Amino acid sequence: MGNYMTMVAAQDAAALEEVQTPAQTETPRILSGAQALMESLIAEGTEVIFGYPGGAIMPTYDALFDYTDRLDHILVRHEQGAGHAAQGYARTSGKPGVCLVTSGPGGTNLVTPIADAIIDCTPLVCIIGQVKSTLLGTDAFQETDIIGVTTPVCKWNYQITNADEVPAIIAKAFYIAKSGKPGPVVIDFTRDAQVSPMTKPYEYKKVETLASYKPRVIPKDEHLERAAQLINNAQRPYVLFGQGVLISGAEEELKAFAEKTDIPCASTLLGLSALPIDHPNYVGWLGMHGNYGPNVLTTQADVVIAIGMRFDDRVTGDATKYIRQAKVIHIEIDPAEIDKIIKADAPVVGDAKETLQRLLPLVKQNNHAAWRNEFKKYDLIEDQKITQRELTPEGQIKMAEVVNMLSEKTKGEACVIADVGQHQMIAARYYKFKNPRSYIASGGLGTMGFAIPAAFGAKKGAPEREVVAFIGDGCFQMTIQELGTIAQSGLPVKLIILNNNYLGMVRQWQQLFFEKRYSFVELQNPDFVTIAKGFGIAGHTCSDRENLGESLDRLLQSDKPYLLEVIVEKEENVFPMVPAGAAVADIRLD
Repeated sequence: MGNYMTMVAAQDAAALEEVQTPAQTETPRILSGAQALMESLIAEGTEVIFGYPGGAIMPTYDALFDYTDRLDHILVRHEQGAGHAAQGYARTSGKPGVCLVTSGPGGTNLVTPIADAIIDCTPLVCIIGQVKSTLLGTDAFQETDIIGVTTPVCKWNYQITNADEVPAIIAKAFYIAKSGKPGPVVIDFTRDAQVSPMTKPYEYKKVETLASYKPRVIPKDEHLERAAQLINNAQRPYVLFGQGVLISGAEEELKAFAEKTDIPCASTLLGLSALPIDHPNYVGWLGMHGNYGPNVLTTQADVVIAIGMRFDDRVTGDATKYIRQAKVIHIEIDPAEIDKIIKADAPVVGDAKETLQRLLPLVKQNNHAAWRNEFKKYDLIEDQKITQRELTPEGQIKMAEVVNMLSEKTKGEACVIADVGQHQMIAARYYKFKNPRSYIASGGLGTMGFAIPAAFGAKKGAPEREVVAFIGDGCFQMTIQELGTIAQSGLPVKLIILNNNYLGMVRQWQQLFFEKRYSFVELQNPDFVTIAKGFGIAGHTCSDRENLGESLDRLLQSDKPYLLEVIVEKEENVFPMVPAGAAVADIRLD
């Protein structure tokens, strides 16, 4: 191994002798592939890279050493952490998150965040090292066919084997990642392409359009007119909006549309915060653990306007029984989503912001107060049967109390990161979001371990915002090593563990649907606060209700990273709940 590494280093050094370092550069510039990558990332406005070095990507890390004045590299503790941190960054900043990892296990460790990003429409540019092109297919040390591995879970991928390809491929990668329906792209970067000099002077041109990829942004007039006709004639219209509103920056357009038409609006899980919780037209959120009225009353709407959402099974329940009585207007930038699950009577392919801007003049000023009041009747039932019980101060602390109190103390203005499970649903239920891009979670893939690195990335993307993560004790142990990343940065990321010593959501299902056969869901947990202190992060545990307010104050007042562990009721369940495979009208309140 030592002789092999010595030989590779000598070959790299010989190749780099032909390359000008940035300090020596004059026009025209002959750069190595790795230097061309750095220049290209800067040209695309990249400010932060989340990564972990290794053998096959080492020449690129060597080049990065000369660019640290313009590129802020965050050393994570595991490549999965790089991907989730990049997701958090993208979700708060609105810019593609960039990852840089090595070949083999480096690339395969990144697959989970890539899969998470494709289903949640998060733009990522993932650059993965690869063995020399002459070694491809030989099972060389740390060689993995990352193109084959990632093809099913990314928007586009490409293997660079020639340094001259770098500028054009990176430009294309950023364009594809952020245009149309955003998603992750993967660049497999062979080692010889990193160290070899380009044969021509470096030049970068941003991609504005691709002949092979032209997402429709502006909807067709006839489709808008058909949608407006249905909306204007509806008696019980209903807007279901998703993350597409946030991705396109259409929050103000959605608000204007809701206020002009007076249509009740419900959110998907990832659409939360696109419309303020206290807006009079906002009626709650949809889905398996969503609000009572928004789920039940989908069966009474005569026109459903779906904006930037894909009718996920967690929203529809049994799709064969979902909104069969209604005319459906589906506003979606990805034509593949139209008619995929729910048949659209008026499909409108286009960007949500552009579509709502053009639809607004076509719809009539209206009053649907009586229809909106129907939702209030169900709100009252939900409040009496669930909310009051969950916020009643008796027994052990309940998850809802923690989230509700944090919401009050932050005035609904924090950016909330949620991991996956009961705490994720409780955070969605009880935090009163006022600002856009304020609820960040793993939606479609449901990746446990998402929150710690995503919270850090979210803080890098929006350093001026208060970022608070709600994490279950099971999820916390999935990516606990990323406490080291947070500690090294010193950024004041706030972490709250809602600890019930269970894999809570699995336990709930086992209780309700498997006759309380609690199969491998009880956890023997470590001392989380001591572990955090070992990383250099302060924290404490709260188990008494009378100390909860003061504990949250200590968390929020810290100007450094802080961990608060709250011991909560052990067998608390999350309701409402639509059982798997049931119709949304069959939602359970207990």
